[in-house]
Amino acid sequence: MKRVALILQLIVLLAGTVSARDLEIFFIDVEGGQSTLIVTPAGESLLIDAGYGPRVGRGGGDPTITGRDAERILAAARAAGISRIDYLLITHFHNDHVGGVPELAAKIPIIRFFDYGSPLGSDRMATNGFRAYEPIRDQHEHSEPHPGDRLPLKGLDVDIVSSSGVLLSTPLPGAGQPTAGCDSLENHVEDGTENFRSIGMRLQMGEFRFVDLGDLSGNTLGQLVCPINLVGTASVYLVAHHGNYDSNVPALVQALSPQASIMNNSAFKGGDPNAFATLQNQPGMDLWQLHASRNEHSQNSADDFIANVDEGATSYWIKLTAKSDGSFELMNSRNGFIKRYRPIHSH
Repeated sequence: MKRVALILQLIVLLAGTVSARDLEIFFIDVEGGQSTLIVTPAGESLLIDAGYGPRVGRGGGDPTITGRDAERILAAARAAGISRIDYLLITHFHNDHVGGVPELAAKIPIIRFFDYGSPLGSDRMATNGFRAYEPIRDQHEHSEPHPGDRLPLKGLDVDIVSSSGVLLSTPLPGAGQPTAGCDSLENHVEDGTENFRSIGMRLQMGEFRFVDLGDLSGNTLGQLVCPINLVGTASVYLVAHHGNYDSNVPALVQALSPQASIMNNSAFKGGDPNAFATLQNQPGMDLWQLHASRNEHSQNSADDFIANVDEGATSYWIKLTAKSDGSFELMNSRNGFIKRYRPIHSH
């Protein structure tokens, strides 16, 4: 009987070891779009955006784009050990975020979709992307989260901070502090697209926080933190709008105070020199990039912090692994470089 009891205890311990996985986030290279795969300790998966689909013009779909990003997402899913996407969150309906959905949905089950409904109609980039996406979405369970809502991932707090052009009206737990630098906010001209309607979110697991604001930009980013910080601080920040000029809001970066930021740029898209300067000068923060920027005057990070150094031939990802005590590590899959970050108990 004692031997049986010992065997049962060992089985319980082994089961606990197997199930107690860390939070994993794969920042997938989709050449200046977005696709971010999150796998929770409970084994649930959340994919934020699906990269590009075919670029439709007079000549039809671009064969260099077709299927590319879906395959890159599937490769990350295999590396994460998952066989389905439990939740797909579409930040907005531009082709570099939603275009890959039809091809992806044909290759892996997607259970539930989140988005803000439909585009305004005045943005052709969004209406074209939505036209291909909507029939796929309508075959699945679908919800439209609003600021203040929380996505139903087990063991995590995934709070929506923006959606359909509406921002949080009250600070998230742990937020609400005055933000320095609000007096010097630049007045950005709106770009006239769906970017300002992006779904933004803050994910929290214990002391670890990750902030993804989609393609929010300019004045909208400033409103999230000025005069008070509605979002709170972050361990890791996915740089909004690929690091374009209108993502350069120093007050936002100061308010979030991340230990690491990740820029989902490509060789020539995103990575504006002004955005680089703000990010590189943020005290105590590392900037990781999905691509080395070839833009003139760009201040690229050191080689170890850049996943891809060519102009689109490779598709290395950056992988984040986080624990609930706030510690995390980032890994560059191109060269195996890993940097570990200690928890900062200031959330």
